[in-house]
Amino acid sequence: MKLAQMEDVHALPIALPEAVDPEEYIVATYLMQYPPNIDMRQMGQALAVEQSTGTWTPVPGETAEVRRRHVAKLIGMWEVPDRAWDVPADLPERHYIVQIAFPEVNIGPQIPMLFTAVIGNISLFGKVKLLELRFPEKFVAGFKGPKFGIEGMRRLLNVPKRPLINIMIKPCTGWTAEWGQGAFRAVALGGVDVIKDDELIANASFNTVEERVKLIMRAEKQVYEERGEHTLYAVNVSDEIPKVFENARRAIGAGANCLMVNYLAVGFPVLRALAEDPEINVPILGHMDVAGVYYASPDHGISASLILGKLARLAGADMVVYPYHRGKVALTRDQCVHVGRNLTFPFYNLRPSWPMPSGGIYPYLVPQIVEDFGMDVMIGAGGGVHAHPLGATAGGKAFRVAADAVAEGRSLEEAAKDNEELRVALDTWRDPFKDIAYASPSKG
Repeated sequence: MKLAQMEDVHALPIALPEAVDPEEYIVATYLMQYPPNIDMRQMGQALAVEQSTGTWTPVPGETAEVRRRHVAKLIGMWEVPDRAWDVPADLPERHYIVQIAFPEVNIGPQIPMLFTAVIGNISLFGKVKLLELRFPEKFVAGFKGPKFGIEGMRRLLNVPKRPLINIMIKPCTGWTAEWGQGAFRAVALGGVDVIKDDELIANASFNTVEERVKLIMRAEKQVYEERGEHTLYAVNVSDEIPKVFENARRAIGAGANCLMVNYLAVGFPVLRALAEDPEINVPILGHMDVAGVYYASPDHGISASLILGKLARLAGADMVVYPYHRGKVALTRDQCVHVGRNLTFPFYNLRPSWPMPSGGIYPYLVPQIVEDFGMDVMIGAGGGVHAHPLGATAGGKAFRVAADAVAEGRSLEEAAKDNEELRVALDTWRDPFKDIAYASPSKG
């Protein structure tokens, strides 16, 4: 082969994986489904060109030199199942796992252009779902990630081992700052670690961020003086730009010790700007609403592990709320656990974030949640506290006793013998899959 031909090979939108420098390319993995008459090798290369240097027809500026540096490359394609013989004539569509490598230089350390490259126009080309992204270290080094993360929040709350408990204020909206102060105090007295706004209330006309932070932080101080334990209040600052940043500054000025943002509604760049602001030195909770638009379809969108896990951590969320597989919003157990791994497993320089499985959580689920995630998990609940027959303080205590029991290797049944709040909770909300509460994992 002549040298000129070799140079042309390097300019093609296709390559072996070994020919792609992992430190210079972002590798995207997709599930694609197309009719059997589509030439997928040609389709994969066409998508690589479409998302990098070219368009539907050759243009003069797309030279071989430009392609060598900037064209994306199809580096892998596998049909599922992997067929050894001819495709059946009556097969309606064929399923493929496809990998495309995108030059990092085209994107830089930012999420808007990342989305534009890896799922932009591709999202319009039929059944295409982005499953995974493999980032080079230099891309991730451009992000600061969580400011506190798991270890930072454990130090902040002085909780070295057990699962953390995060309770959302209910009802979701319509309450005044004065009412919220009482609700916060009642739940905090139960010994929970974080109390958050619901995603449906932010800087409302009837309850502004500033007024409720002032009142609720007074209650936090009172509870600390009574119990000797701090409680974080995650106030929702979600809004339009620049109001979201104004809300955050007002909250910090009023004494807020934690923020919350509906990060998929306001956008990843807003979450990142809040997390990387040196004046916002409090943990940030990322809320999942709008996530289903991205991950729920089996044929389109972006996987839950990216939207709720890796990208939220990259943008700086210290905690991420997302559905638990045994709660009211469906995720499979594998999906749920994989999101948690994306938040907690080693990821270059980034601190791990707290996975916060939520949505229809009751005390009987605490051992199962710890079995799924380990001790580094934040358990999210709402109705299971506020609707406790003995009141919200008792509801908070039931979760705290359950978390302490699991950390000590005790079963919930054993712990409930000495605690009325947990006993009433277990009697009120029974596990539909078991006759008795789960046995806690061993200390080892």
